[in-house]
Amino acid sequence: MRNTKELFDLTGRVAIVTGGHTGLGYQIAEGLAEAGANIVICARRLDKCQEATEKLSSTYGVRTLAIRCDVTSVEEVDGMAQAILDKFGHIDILFNNAGIAWGESDETISVENWEKVLKVNLTGVFVCCQRVGRIMLEAGYGKIINMGSVSGVVGVEYMDSPPYVAAKGALISMTKNLAVKWAKRGVYVNCLAPGFFSTHMSELFFRLEGKREAVIEDVPLGRLGGPDELKGPAVFLASPASDFVTGHVLLVDGGHSAW
Repeated sequence: MRNTKELFDLTGRVAIVTGGHTGLGYQIAEGLAEAGANIVICARRLDKCQEATEKLSSTYGVRTLAIRCDVTSVEEVDGMAQAILDKFGHIDILFNNAGIAWGESDETISVENWEKVLKVNLTGVFVCCQRVGRIMLEAGYGKIINMGSVSGVVGVEYMDSPPYVAAKGALISMTKNLAVKWAKRGVYVNCLAPGFFSTHMSELFFRLEGKREAVIEDVPLGRLGGPDELKGPAVFLASPASDFVTGHVLLVDGGHSAW
């Protein structure tokens, strides 16, 4: 029987975090590194990925790899996966964090901007799940965590980003479907769904829209998420501690969805 420390230990595991060079993605990458995982960060800006991986490597002593990758490109995702296999020999964890948002009302947003967000936030996640998932299925083990949002679970009156909300809702259904299909083949698929956290993106939203007070009023805990409050949930879903959990949506929202 494993003890609690062993259940949460990720030593030697290889974890991909898409869009992991900043914001919540970096918080998650840092949490996985603290638990011992070797970290691969991929995004469209290689320089930012390199800065993040160098910091993680020097701070936590884990092996790292930075890769330039557009998650909507099958060819680039395949190239990313092969580069990881060439360096590490296996892929154990995929955290699909990369995403974009477009702030505009339901009444005025163009179909072009709607499709732009869905291409990254939904199609891009599926591409990564499919291509990396094939490798995990062949190995007979893997943990896939998709970054959801409280806005994919409940309506949020003050959030004007229709395609972002739609993508996160669809992502939850996709997560559950893949979890059911791949469970007997050793691949776990779960969704981590944060509420509002204090990040560069959210602070920009607050400044532009003046909605900080409205957001906080919707949170029973009366505050935003902090700089280390996704680490524990992320490590849980990535580690053996969650080996009887799949198809789950883990909300980390200060109680927002409980109203």
